[in-house]
Amino acid sequence: MADIIIPVIIGLVMLILGLLVGYILRKNVGEKTIGNAEQKAKNLILDAENRAETLKKEMILEAKEEAHRQRSDVEREIRERRNEIQKSERRLVQKEESIDRKLENIEKKEESITNKEKNLINKQQEMDKLLEKQLEELEKISGYSIEQARDIILQKVEKEARSDAAALYKDIESKAKDNAEKKAKEIITGAIQRCAADHVAESTVSVVPLPNDEMKGRIIGREGRNIRAIETLTGIDLIIDDTPEAVILSGFDPVRREIARLSLEKLIVDGRIHPARIEETVEKSEREVNAIIKDAGEQATFEVGIHNLHPELIKLLGRLKYRTSYGQNVLKHSIEVAHLAGLMAGELGLDITLAKRAGLLHDIGKALDHEREGTHVDIGMEVLKKYKETEAVINGMAAHHGDYEPKSIEAVLIAAADALSAARPGARRETLESYIKRLQKLEEIANTTEGVERSFAIQAGREIRIIAKPDEVGDDAIALLARDISKKIESELEYPGQIKVNVVRETRAVDYAK
Repeated sequence: MADIIIPVIIGLVMLILGLLVGYILRKNVGEKTIGNAEQKAKNLILDAENRAETLKKEMILEAKEEAHRQRSDVEREIRERRNEIQKSERRLVQKEESIDRKLENIEKKEESITNKEKNLINKQQEMDKLLEKQLEELEKISGYSIEQARDIILQKVEKEARSDAAALYKDIESKAKDNAEKKAKEIITGAIQRCAADHVAESTVSVVPLPNDEMKGRIIGREGRNIRAIETLTGIDLIIDDTPEAVILSGFDPVRREIARLSLEKLIVDGRIHPARIEETVEKSEREVNAIIKDAGEQATFEVGIHNLHPELIKLLGRLKYRTSYGQNVLKHSIEVAHLAGLMAGELGLDITLAKRAGLLHDIGKALDHEREGTHVDIGMEVLKKYKETEAVINGMAAHHGDYEPKSIEAVLIAAADALSAARPGARRETLESYIKRLQKLEEIANTTEGVERSFAIQAGREIRIIAKPDEVGDDAIALLARDISKKIESELEYPGQIKVNVVRETRAVDYAK
């Protein structure tokens, strides 16, 4: 046991000695290292202080140089501005001297004008006195007072003025007619170039040709079943008479008549004619006609250049393809009115799109007037309001027959374009009775006017030639007579287009040599 303890004790003593020796060595080495580091730090601080001092001196020198340079610049700028101020002062002094001289001249001129005014006032007073003396002498010589002389002169001047006014009115009217006719020809020519529409009189019947007369019996069918089926499904009357190889379709609804015509043509080509086949064919023809109506409406809007129309309005426009007015196709008429209104709006610098849109839709009510109560104008207003058209378009449509007051110039143009399109030769037809009554009324209006000897309606009622009484109406007054008669015609007669009033005055002197 003692052998083990003694080595352990010796080991511990050696360990403690080793630790003490290591500690002392490390302390010496650390103190030496710290001393070196402190010396290096002191050297670095001294170097930094020397460098900072040097840099400080350099910056002070640079600042002094910069301040000197800026002071030089400021002094130079001050000298320049002082020179400019001195120049401006010299210019102001010169201007003041010039203004003083002008003021002196003005004062002299004012004195001269004042003196002239005084002289003029004196002369005017002298003239007034002389004029009074002359008037007194003239009254004594003429035997008339000033009022009497004034009345005589005024009467004479009035007569001369009336004569001059009549002559001037005649000249102005002639020039206006020449210019208006020229401009109207240009506009109408342009419209014709854009819209060369065919105007063929349409009737309320359609004729379907047959390959042979035997087909009539097949169309009638056993006990008339086929013809009754066709008439029931289409609402159109079939007239089968002695006309060779033809069947007549009669009806006032052009759409139904077209469906019936297409159906009958298909049945004739197919050859299978019985009620079931008839029903199938009619349904197919109805779809085709609806497609044609839609295409016609879209084509009309494309031709006129109007977009963003409601689809239902486009369909109604297409229905006008099968609607006629006095034999004139309403769709072609509407397109022509749109072109005419657009041209006139362009010439006047107005809204071309509005004029075309209202012109195209002005007869839209005729597509439904056989289905609803009321005039086509009222129906058209309801339709356009329903499909959210603007007030300007609605008013343009409503005012084209004078039923409503036009609220824009475009509305007036629609009415004018409608009259132009309807009045073109061949565009419409009217019955012989109404035509004769219109001619008689036209001559009656002229003959009942004071100063008219006789009158003649010519050019299919588009011109009336009037023979004036030469002893009652002078050459200067015939222009006023023509104007009066034209106003009477406008107020008392309804007519498409315009009527030319031509007044003729003739004076004859007859003598015989014996």
